[in-house]
Amino acid sequence: MSRLLPPRPREAAPYSASLPPSRNRPVPVVRSACPARPLPSRRLAGGLLALACALGAAAPAAAQVAPAAPAMPGLPTEARLREVLAAPLQAQGTQLTRWDIQLLPLAGRAELAPCARTEAFLPTGARPWGRVAVGVRCVEGAAWTLMVPAQVRAWGVAVVAQAPLAAGTTPAEPEVREQEVEFTREPGLPVRELGQLAGRTLVRAVPPGQVLRTDLLRTAQVVQIGDAVRLRIAGTGFAVTASGQALSAAAEGQPVRVRTELGKILTGTAREGRLVEVAL
Repeated sequence: MSRLLPPRPREAAPYSASLPPSRNRPVPVVRSACPARPLPSRRLAGGLLALACALGAAAPAAAQVAPAAPAMPGLPTEARLREVLAAPLQAQGTQLTRWDIQLLPLAGRAELAPCARTEAFLPTGARPWGRVAVGVRCVEGAAWTLMVPAQVRAWGVAVVAQAPLAAGTTPAEPEVREQEVEFTREPGLPVRELGQLAGRTLVRAVPPGQVLRTDLLRTAQVVQIGDAVRLRIAGTGFAVTASGQALSAAAEGQPVRVRTELGKILTGTAREGRLVEVAL
């Protein structure tokens, strides 16, 4: 006599916060890059991912079969974050010819309390381009702050070497020319126009094609240590000239110490032509 086996228990369906499926037709399983709306009794989880979905940093819309769940109310739009990132670029006026702003996906997950109103901001002293971040903080309903990473590229006109440039020389045309370059790739501040090269020399050799930066230049010295200089000494109601010897080096307009023929030490202002002006 055979025994009847007990019926196998049916496997429980995975938890879903969505509406129950219709009995008349099957419901396809859809995987979305953005999380579904959580139950009201649960805390808001995955706030960073929700913001990423709101900013378009999740999977492309074409790859999502179902629309993403609504994001947290009050979050700034992608357009607003771009406006905040573009503000310091626009402040530079004609120095920049164009720029490109790309918002990057947020890393990790975090729990964020519901927020009624947020504001976007740039951290104090943040670089205008390169790998940057724009902040989002809750100003009504909670107290949290998160940072949205971004990549900002900027282009502008700068001075570029056209031929090998030797150290100690003052670059000039046709050895250099102005052309559009990407500032984001430069480790320092580029020289923006040819007029910035006047009276300045290179601290090291520069190969052709390299962008000239301000850290590669120094002001040319008009007085060297030991130079015989002319002194122009002026005071209230008088002015005399004398000769002396420079005790320090100086560029145009910088202070320089001089010993006069009588052995007196004076401090004056260096001028072109080994001239030192002394005010008494």
